[in-house]
Amino acid sequence: MGAENTIRDGAQKPFRDWYEAMEQQAAEATEQLVSGSAFAELLGLTAGNFAALTRIGGETCDLILRNMRLAGRADVTRLGRQLARSEDKLEQVLQEVEDLRDQLADRAAKEEAGP
Repeated sequence: MGAENTIRDGAQKPFRDWYEAMEQQAAEATEQLVSGSAFAELLGLTAGNFAALTRIGGETCDLILRNMRLAGRADVTRLGRQLARSEDKLEQVLQEVEDLRDQLADRAAKEEAGP
């Protein structure tokens, strides 16, 4: 058994050496590729294109929802702003009503205290 392992290891050594040499060459080539400014420019362009595609995809989904007569993200945010404005106005009306109640209560108290 020991002799078989030695033969097998001896047969694999040239392949292992070749593989390590190829791996070393690939690592050096990759380092040269990444160290250049062209790679940084390419990476920047790729990131910009990905962001643009993401934006286009979102707009396409909104358009599809709008054409299906369903509420999209823009519709929901617009409705949220309108709802917030309505709540603010309602809060102002409620404060005015409370102020008028207080004034009526004060007037009624003065009339009961009498002349």
